[in-house]
Amino acid sequence: MQCNIRHLVNLAAKGNAGVRSPGAILGALYGRFYSTTHEADLVVIGSGPGGYVASIKAAQLGMKTVCIEKNDTLGGTCLNVGCIPSKALLNNSHYYHMAHSGDLAARGIMVENVRLDLEALMGQKSKAVKALTGGIAQLFKKNQITHINGWGTITGPNTVVAKKSDGSEEVVNTKNIMIATGSEVTPFPGIEVDEETIVSSTGALKLKAVPKRMGLIGAGVIGLELGSVWGRLGSEVTAIEFLSAIGGAGIDQEVSKTFQKVLTKQGFKFLLGTKVISASKTGSGVTVSVENVKDGKKQDLEFDVLLVSVGRRPFTEGLGLENVGIVKDDRGRIPVNNMFQTIVPNIHAIGDCIHGPMLAHKAEDEGIVCVEGMQGGHVHIDYNCVPSVVYTHPEVAWVGKNEEELKAEGIPYNVGKFPFAANSRAKTNNETDGFVKVLADKQTDRVLGVHIIGPAAGELINESVLAMEYGASAEDVARVCHAHPTCAEALREAHTAASFGKPINF
Repeated sequence: MQCNIRHLVNLAAKGNAGVRSPGAILGALYGRFYSTTHEADLVVIGSGPGGYVASIKAAQLGMKTVCIEKNDTLGGTCLNVGCIPSKALLNNSHYYHMAHSGDLAARGIMVENVRLDLEALMGQKSKAVKALTGGIAQLFKKNQITHINGWGTITGPNTVVAKKSDGSEEVVNTKNIMIATGSEVTPFPGIEVDEETIVSSTGALKLKAVPKRMGLIGAGVIGLELGSVWGRLGSEVTAIEFLSAIGGAGIDQEVSKTFQKVLTKQGFKFLLGTKVISASKTGSGVTVSVENVKDGKKQDLEFDVLLVSVGRRPFTEGLGLENVGIVKDDRGRIPVNNMFQTIVPNIHAIGDCIHGPMLAHKAEDEGIVCVEGMQGGHVHIDYNCVPSVVYTHPEVAWVGKNEEELKAEGIPYNVGKFPFAANSRAKTNNETDGFVKVLADKQTDRVLGVHIIGPAAGELINESVLAMEYGASAEDVARVCHAHPTCAEALREAHTAASFGKPINF
């Protein structure tokens, strides 16, 4: 049969409207009629914390594994435009703030002519991201995981097609499929993000200058962390929050109030119980119209940069779910059972695209136990033992139930608290803001929740996670020897207070 090449090129161009160059058209032509086929035990769609960890675990268990990632680098949102770059900026902006605000001078360290090199600050962030994403590529190579750069679409219960940027395709025939596509920024109706003047968390990580005035829509974890970065670097930060408290879901209200006081002392301004009506760009920045939800009072606020941080939503579009009969819930999540199976038993889903908190470490644990379940292992995660951390300064961290939840559920409990102002290490470090709060069952003394605001809270909380995972009582932790002087002693003292009614050193 004769084949007219001109006809085929035209055909490929029609099927790829974005293709312009002859080389690209020929690449698309090749992809239209030719493809590479792989055979696998597991194909993972997405290489974020859940997907890449699951891929490695599967390979370690002897499964032939393929991981498909639509972006050029591995690591997903977390490593590229989320957890990792934001923590680099939080850490280094804190150093600048200590030098610039006089904190170092108060410690006897005299520094003159302190200046900010924003380009170098961003460069260090990018260096950390590059090292970590490259590290995943090396782990894939070490564990013999096939990495395909393309958009993964499920075309059948045992088939995933990866469409590449040149129009070509790679087909994976597989025994199991895992969807680990994570989440994306939730848009705010009526406000268009341009990532320069009106930015999402992605744009807030790469601003080219420190804005004089920065507005935040949302006083949850993302908004407060990124607001802290730019506040330390010199911005006047105002957080607009519809709810009456800051910190987002799960935070204990006593901790939230203390958190707000500390951030206010650092220069934050808060408009709580306030609704954003609209936002429009002006010649000099952004005008935001807001309304108080109680009295209806309206006002216009002027900012140089507006950060829209109202949360994230599951990234579940364009995956071919309809090809296998998977129907998303009303929040765009993929329904799964306790084995992380969808209605198609060999198709699994984990992480931000299913129920539960959108946390990288939650996705990692789900990826590991899901793969183990495929191999006949026991699948169990206690979501009550998944910690949350806000990486501001001081840090905020918690695990388990807060007081409001225990009251709503009618569970009797004891409270043990200890302030960092009475902790010897915190005092010598001049980091005395905050406290540790322990909630223990009144009858059994079992630890039900731990809430910390203070130095190294994100590290300290993991002792509580371990204690709760193994069903420890407050007395168990109180009787464990803790090194002196450490901030961890405040944790021990709070458990002592919960179990015995009072701490030793306060």
